[in-house]
Amino acid sequence: MKMPWLQRWNFIERAKLERQLWDAFDRGESIEQLVEQCQDEFTKEVWTATAASIRKIELLMRDQQKP
Repeated sequence: MKMPWLQRWNFIERAKLERQLWDAFDRGESIEQLVEQCQDEFTKEVWTATAASIRKIELLMRDQQKP
């Protein structure tokens, strides 16, 4: 079992979790629902931050497409 403080600094693990949420977003899944249902504390922490980033990027892209 990884120690929680060490896991926070494991950039590879964080990147894998971020990719999982991005893949879910690309498939059209509700990322907010995935975050809400997540049981693992570390995964939920990473997914919460990633979901916020995804929504910000989505909003920026939508605004850029408007004439």
